[in-house]
Amino acid sequence: MNATILPEKTKHYPVLLNEIISIITPQYGGTFIDCTFGQGGYSKKILEYANSKVIALDRDNETSKISSNLKKKFEERFFFENKKFSQIDQLKIKNENIKGIIFDLGYSYTQIKDPEKGLSFDNKGELNMRLGLNSFSAHDAIHRLDQRDLEKIFKFFGEEKDYKRIVKKIINIRKKTTINTESLVKIIESSKKKRNFKIHSATKIFQALRIFVNQEISELIYGLINATKILKPGGTIVVVTFHSLEDKIVKFFFKNFSKNKSVSRYLPKNDKNFKLFKLTNKKPIIPSISEIEKNPQSRSAKLRFAIKKKDIQNFEEEIIKKFDYLLKTENISKKL
Repeated sequence: MNATILPEKTKHYPVLLNEIISIITPQYGGTFIDCTFGQGGYSKKILEYANSKVIALDRDNETSKISSNLKKKFEERFFFENKKFSQIDQLKIKNENIKGIIFDLGYSYTQIKDPEKGLSFDNKGELNMRLGLNSFSAHDAIHRLDQRDLEKIFKFFGEEKDYKRIVKKIINIRKKTTINTESLVKIIESSKKKRNFKIHSATKIFQALRIFVNQEISELIYGLINATKILKPGGTIVVVTFHSLEDKIVKFFFKNFSKNKSVSRYLPKNDKNFKLFKLTNKKPIIPSISEIEKNPQSRSAKLRFAIKKKDIQNFEEEIIKKFDYLLKTENISKKL
């Protein structure tokens, strides 16, 4: 889940960079957490401002080379940890003035095209899809989960209409032979009732597997919860999403907790009605036409942000309950 870029290895295009910088205003100083360091686009821009500091996270250990180069240049102002962003609450930031936390939930071009990661349906060879700090692969899921479990994964994470037909064929074929990336694509294509010429037939199934393998739903939900807990009032959380499921979660989180409402019966009476966030933009910010022309990968991006109003504990109950069906689907992984 890292910054999305154009298919040019020599140039990096962090999505909606100017818009994010205008929201978090690093020119006024402070510490910022880049939760999806990737190619370092956001971190590098923030560090151009002398009074700023960046703490960067990434689960993909292959980003360490880029982070090491940045550390040499900004030894006192840049810090990197190979962590999942759901672990943001484990950072040692007691004396830091955290002004902004950024999540870019896209994949980098280098990740998508890395044959060892096997994230793309254009790749060849064994199914993998692990971004880092994983306990199982797409190969494990496809070959070891039963029909009902695979149907849930494809239905909820891929929003794939033909999920039953696809799973039935997977079950039949895996009895005879090992399924790799190419054969999975063929299975999907041969199972589709209608062809969508706008997107590749395998897009939704590969999305579902990437989400499941990397536990991206719980990562996002607990990343948002823990980021809110460590952020000081007045600080901003910024999230860039790339598909409807991610955006649905972020939209609910920001919108739901920007209303005056009762959150939990377990809270003290004076804390039961509150606004956790202030929203200045109810609708998402999308890339300009000129940005899409430079970076076609950005066309599906949506940016949402919220400003924290006050410190409240035990607010997470509602979002966990809201998306419990997705979290239960992720928990299928315990069978692997």
